[in-house]
Order: sequence, then structure tokens, then C-alpha cells
Amino acid sequence: MKYAAVTGAGSGIGRACALALASAGWSVALLGRRENALQETAAQAGEAAARCLPIACDVGQEEQVAAAFARIETSFGRLDLLFNNAGIGLPGQTPDEVSGADWRRIVDANLNGSFYCLSQAFRIMRHQQPRGGRIINNGSISAYAPRPGSIGYTATKHAISGLTRAAALDGRAFDIAVGQIDIGNAASEMTERMAAGILQADGSVRAEARMDLACVAEAFMTMASLPLSANMLFVNVMATKMPFVGRG
Repeated sequence: MKYAAVTGAGSGIGRACALALASAGWSVALLGRRENALQETAAQAGEAAARCLPIACDVGQEEQVAAAFARIETSFGRLDLLFNNAGIGLPGQTPDEVSGADWRRIVDANLNGSFYCLSQAFRIMRHQQPRGGRIINNGSISAYAPRPGSIGYTATKHAISGLTRAAALDGRAFDIAVGQIDIGNAASEMTERMAAGILQADGSVRAEARMDLACVAEAFMTMASLPLSANMLFVNVMATKMPFVGRG
């Protein structure tokens, strides 16, 4: 049996990847702020629901993260995989329009939360026997190709790339493989506005292509299924026809 934790497991990418893990035989801790959404994810796992452990947790709160991972350690006995997926966006705004409160909110959710979870996973993985495990951070193609009005999201996702590189280096000594999946336009609640029409770099508003969440889950499972002797450091999975490659 292998044991995983998925943050933001109550919807979208987190739910799709958590269900893929459960379907493949993993026991999965489902972390998220909404207890009812986590229960819905577990229910969708069907016969695998008994292997799902819903834990209400705001990843931006260090004490809640520590308590959640203590419960994982007690319930599972070990942790083989963390999917650091939880994150939020802000409405499209220029830098002068972003309040300090909103800036701190997105940094807490996207960056601090990822660090808190990664730190707890590291603590468990380096001391368990057999030693080691895998951590996959959810980055974004926005880290290196930002959208207009996305300074908070872009800055935090760019920081996730640094988190991934540093943790991958630090994990070598403890058999901890750290990688990142950068996702472009997966069909979820977060990208509905892209299908309807979204502001482009040239000032136009155009609808963008999206891909099924199953495509993300398949790429994620490829990363998750590797032996610890191999690592996919950065993976980009995106809707083929979205306006990413090119001059905007």
C-alpha cells in the first residue's frame, strides 16, 4: 500500500488527481478548507472511499497544516507522496489595484501553504522506513508567461519553481524526489472565464481552448508512479491550442 496527501482535494485538479490515486490503489489524505467538498471527493472514489481520509485544513495556516500532517502520520504510518496543489487566484488587477490584504492572502495560500506542507512532508519522509518519498508541486505556465493583471498569481507561482528546485536539491540526501507540474487551461471552475473570453496581452478578449481534467490526472500519475531513482523535475501539460507559445 502507498500513501498520499493531496491539498485542494475538494474540487478541480486536486479532486481529479486524488481520485486517480485512489483508483490506482493508493490511500489518500484529502486536504482542503471545505469539509463537505472533501466528503464529496471521497464519495466519488466509490469502493476506494474507505482509503480516503478527509481532513479540513487551511494550508495558509501553519498550525492547521502541522495538525493535518500529524493526523496523516498517525493514520497512515508513512507518507509516500504529497501533491502540493492548493492555490487561489485574484481578479485581474494592475499592481496599484492589488491591496496589501489580497497580496498577503494569495502569498499565504499559494506560497506559504506550499512550503508548510512540503516542510511537513519532508519531516515525515526523511525519517520513515523505508526512507524517502515524492513531492509534486502544482506550478503554472503563468510563472514564465504571465497574463495581464496577474501579478499576485504570477509572482507566487514563479516562487513555487524556486521552491521546487531548492527542495529537489535538499531532498537528494534523503531519497525525496521533488518535481513540478505546470498546467495550462485545464477545464475546471477556475478556468471557466477562459472559455467565455479572457483579456489577452494585445488588449483583445478571446475565448481560449481548454483540456479535460483527465489529461492532467494522467500526466500527474506518470510522475507519481516513477521509482524514487527517477524524477520529472518540470512537466508542462496544456491545452494544445491555447495561446501560450507565440507572441501574444
